[in-house]
Formats: sequence, structure tokens, C-alpha cells
Amino acid sequence: MSVAHEADVLDEIRVLSATAILGYGFPDESFEAGLARRPHVIAADAGSTDSGPYYLGAGESFTDRAAVRRDLERMITAGRRLGIPVVVGSAGGAGAGPHLAWLREIVDDIVTDAGLALRVAVIPADVDRHRALEALEEGRISAVPHGPQLTVNDVRASTQLVAQMGTAPFVEALRGGADVVLAGRAYDPAVFAALPLLHGFDEGLALHMGKILECAAIAAVPGSGSDCMLGVLRRDHFVLEPLSLARRCTPTSVAAHTLYEKSDPYRLPGPGGFLDLSECVFTPEGERGTRVSGSRHVARPFAVKLEGARLRGYRTVSVAGARDPYFLREIETIIAGVRDRVTDNFPEIPPDDYDLLFRVYGRDGCMGPLEPSPQVLGHEAGIVIEAVAADQDLADTLCAFARSTMLHFGYPGRVSTAGNLAFPYSPSDFHAGAVYEWSVYHLMELDDPLALFPIAYIDYLGDPS
Repeated sequence: MSVAHEADVLDEIRVLSATAILGYGFPDESFEAGLARRPHVIAADAGSTDSGPYYLGAGESFTDRAAVRRDLERMITAGRRLGIPVVVGSAGGAGAGPHLAWLREIVDDIVTDAGLALRVAVIPADVDRHRALEALEEGRISAVPHGPQLTVNDVRASTQLVAQMGTAPFVEALRGGADVVLAGRAYDPAVFAALPLLHGFDEGLALHMGKILECAAIAAVPGSGSDCMLGVLRRDHFVLEPLSLARRCTPTSVAAHTLYEKSDPYRLPGPGGFLDLSECVFTPEGERGTRVSGSRHVARPFAVKLEGARLRGYRTVSVAGARDPYFLREIETIIAGVRDRVTDNFPEIPPDDYDLLFRVYGRDGCMGPLEPSPQVLGHEAGIVIEAVAADQDLADTLCAFARSTMLHFGYPGRVSTAGNLAFPYSPSDFHAGAVYEWSVYHLMELDDPLALFPIAYIDYLGDPS
């Protein structure tokens, strides 16, 4: 078993980030180059909210099982070879109970097939609804900036409810001798910062290094989420270096990734405080590395982010293209006319009972109402018609009617009556199935950073032969 001693005095800790998300893959050559540097821990984040609420609500992984097993098998066997821990957070993508169970089954298969003897720590992140409701009643749950206040119905409607754990549960699991740590939903840098914190390294530097390592070699030039990165943490700075000779970290690339998905360039919030980067300095280190210093952690009352998703309905989608310049010129009027025809044709269905969406790629398909220049500038456009309703049959009906109406809709300048749309697929309409939406995306204050995250240990005895 891996034994982590807080009394050990280390001048540096080397952290190997295998891949941006478990299942995204990594080159064996890069991984072996990282192992040759004798890392103290191998870590990977396995999840994100980037893929939307569906995977949390449905309890499904957004990464492929075979791909996850491939990555994890290499990481675990390498960890045993070197006698170092392997740490994974946000299991299965969204980090709820079904996702953690899914990843644990993969680990069980790997360990059994290889006959390994090791200790696995399993840390769930699920939040009991009664506990969440009590916290809401006590005023310990607040909205994120610009977000709505949480309601009792939001909590009760959530099919899955998780809390984003900080570093404390990982530190405790490593202190308990875990060779492999499998955690539910987690703060992305936590899996990389935990071992350094166990050994008394600076929290600001450890978390900032973890913030960059979470995406592996994306912070390199050229960037990649499916390649390895090494972080070397020392007492007053850290150094980042990609493990492929085709990549390098520059002060610009590392500083740019520090700002990744952040609204404030100087304050990066997380459980228990925020990173203050106002004095941060990025300098070249060798031919392919970058040194970072000046990162500082500022403690605040401990709070975790709650995430929950609820079923919204069922979706049907039709994809089409259009290239008649008169059609494209009149697209806004045509969409409005199609909406009116749907409402007129189904007067018994209240408009609030369904959503009918039109995404025009080539105009505002990416940014929607935030697009500063909502007009078709090219010779053709892609149109995605989407209906969301309480059941799949109704979604089918609404999407089909909207699609056929737009296909034959009249507009000024129209000459051909053969049809306005080109369909790349037959059938033209697709069942997209269940639709989930965020129901909980709030902050919950905690007195104890371990309170929501019980740790269970599983000891594998290995092949007795």
C-alpha cells in the first residue's frame, strides 16, 4: 500500500496529470516519460459540467467505458509499479452515486484481472435531500452570482444532487493509506493538490498548479487534452512541463489557461476560499517549462457548490440546410410564421407546455440572442428545429409539424415550390430522448469540509498464487 507520511520532509512533489478527463486518452510515450521523472502521485479529473445537466440527471457517464478502462488500467498498474497513489475525482463525469459505482466496477475489473493487492478509497459526493432542505431553511444555501435563489421544489425535483468536495476528503484518504482514490463530484484542482497539502506545501501554489494540471497539456503549445503534463511543486513556486517533446509551456500559454473559465482574472473561487493571483508571476523554465510563483490562497467560510438536475421533458430534433438567398433574407419572418402556424394548429396545447426552438447556424447558432451580428452572411445556413415537450410523442408531433411547415412556407421572392429545406438524413427527425435542466447550482456553507463526504476503504488482497 502507498503510505503517505506528513512528517516526511520533501523539497518538491512531482504530480503527473495523465489526461484532461479520464477517458480522453494519452500517448504511452508521454506517459512513460512522465513515469521516468519519478512522480509522487498520478492524478486525473474525470468530470465537468461542460457537457450540461443531462449526465448528472440521467446518472450516465459522458465518457466511454472502454476508453476509461484503458486510461485507468495504465494509471493503476503504473502506480503499483512505482508505489505511488492514483487519485481520480468527479467519477463518471458528473460524480453522483451511479457514476461512482460505474467507475468502481471498472476498477474492480482491472484489479481482479491483474491480481493486484491495494487499498481503494471510495468517496461519494451525494447530498441527502433532507439535509439540503434543512440547510436551505437555516439560510446556509445561497445563489451563485447572477443565479436564482434555491427553492424547496428545486431540491425535491432533482433526480441527482451532489456537492463539489474540496481537498480535505482526498487528504484524509491518502492519510489512510489509499493506493487508489475514487471520488464523486470534486473541485477540479483537488486531486492534484491533495498530496502536496498532506506534506505541508503551500495551499495557494498547490491549488493553482492543480487548476492548470486539471486540463493536462491544454496549457501547452500546441495544446491537447489527451496528452500528459508534469507539475513540480516546490516551497515557493511550481514548474509545469508537457511530456511530449512536440509541446512546450510558455508564460503566455500557462497564464492564459489560468484565466480559463474564470470571470475574474485575480480571484479564483473554490471550496473554503479563493486563489489570489494578483501577485502571480510567470517565467520561462528551461526550454519547455514555465515557472509560476506568487499564488496565494485566501481562506473564507467553507462552502461547497451543490449541483442538481431535474427532468424537463423529451426532445425531438430535425436538421436541415437552406441556401436560397431570399429564404435566408426572410429567415426571421419565416421562423415567426412557423411558430404562429404551430400555435394555431394545436390550440389545445398551452404554449407553456412545450418549447419550440430554431437554431440558425451561419447566423446565431452558437450565441443565440447574445450574437452581436445576427444575420446570415454566407450563401447557406444550417437550421436545427427542436421541440421539447412533456412526452416523446408530443415532441415528435410538434417537431414534425414545424419541419413540414418550414419546408413549404411561402415568402417574398420565392420561385421554386419543391421545398425550402435540404435534409441530410432520412428519417429527417431524431428522438433525442430525455431532457434535463439544472435545478440546483448553489453554494452551501459547511462547518466541516468532511461532513458530506464519508470515506470507505476496500482492501484487495491480490492473487494469492
